[in-house]
Amino acid sequence: MGRVAEIVRQIGWYWGSLMGDNHYRRYVEHHRKTHPGEVVLSEREYWRMRHDATEASPNPRCC
Repeated sequence: MGRVAEIVRQIGWYWGSLMGDNHYRRYVEHHRKTHPGEVVLSEREYWRMRHDATEASPNPRCC
């Protein structure tokens, strides 16, 4: 049963990645590493920025 549980966990992680569930967490990790001392956007501000940036460019990145 352990192998099946691992496969289900991996599928869940993959699906979550496709749906954007971990984007904000990855943003926070990246921002803290590459821009120390700067304010990190709240999750709401982050999604608003992504939405607004996507309208202008399909692949918004800070760096």
